[in-house]
Amino acid sequence: MMIDMFNHFMPKAYHDRIAPLIPDNPAVTAFPRLKTLVDIEARLRLLDEFDGLQQVLSLANPPLELIAPPDRTPELARIANDALAEICRKYPDRFPTFIAAMPTNNVEASLQEIDRAIDTLGARGIQLFTNVAGKPLSNEEFRPIFQRMVQHDLPVWIHPMRGPQAADYATEKMSEDEIWFCFGWPYETTACMTRLIYSGIFDELPNLKIISHHMGGMIPYFSAKINLGFKQIFFGSPDRNPLAEERGLKRHPRDYYKMLFADTALSGEVAPMQCGHAFFGSDKVIFATDAPFDAEQGRGLIANTIAGVKALGLPQSETEQIFYGNARALLRL
Repeated sequence: MMIDMFNHFMPKAYHDRIAPLIPDNPAVTAFPRLKTLVDIEARLRLLDEFDGLQQVLSLANPPLELIAPPDRTPELARIANDALAEICRKYPDRFPTFIAAMPTNNVEASLQEIDRAIDTLGARGIQLFTNVAGKPLSNEEFRPIFQRMVQHDLPVWIHPMRGPQAADYATEKMSEDEIWFCFGWPYETTACMTRLIYSGIFDELPNLKIISHHMGGMIPYFSAKINLGFKQIFFGSPDRNPLAEERGLKRHPRDYYKMLFADTALSGEVAPMQCGHAFFGSDKVIFATDAPFDAEQGRGLIANTIAGVKALGLPQSETEQIFYGNARALLRL
């Protein structure tokens, strides 16, 4: 068995609703070219190629807060979540559950949708993005969303969000050469996780479960930077981080990063997967493919990620833990 914990789908009812709202967005102009992203029958045929594979569905980009204002995003969330729930009801052997989309620019509506999606529709978590129309998730206004998820004892998936309007240099207005996507997204994830950690969220909510996309972004590859902060060089000691003290953190920053869950959505590349696994450990790594976003309708991402996990050469018990054990525990399946 394999449970793909971070992949994406765009139900037709939802796509038809957002098309007139963002007619020039790639979600409308390009996404339909990936049949496995918008056509459930095409997705099922893809999964048939991989014995024992199940997927926990999540809505594809863009975030709802970039589509509509706060008074309209709750409707979009309901349409998306109702459609994802219906797919799971119809094909439970392939899609055991889904991750609920949130109208994050409307916190009160998000709290209501969390309860509805989980208690009524059967969602086993929610998806947030690394920023809410430019606002950091660590802002106090979004804390009730995390508090509610701790009450439900279910995880929060966090997907990076950064567009080409995030320029590579201060003297420019747009990102070039797809830097915003290739390298901006890992940075977004890393910045978001760091801001959440330094906001004290894990001291306040020690049972919070956060799943960071793409093996935690840059985190495992720059763990030495986590161990040695800039102020620490001049004003601290090997075991004392002045910034962490200023923020009131109760533990070393490294300890909080290791509280995160990280997924295997690295396109199957073995070396970065080894690095990420070395940092997070088998109990914190979950299987995810990011399908179907490749030039093979998702086929390459799935096959390569399966091969990448197996190439880690772990004991069978740990391989099974990554492929499905951690997912079952997190989602209480």
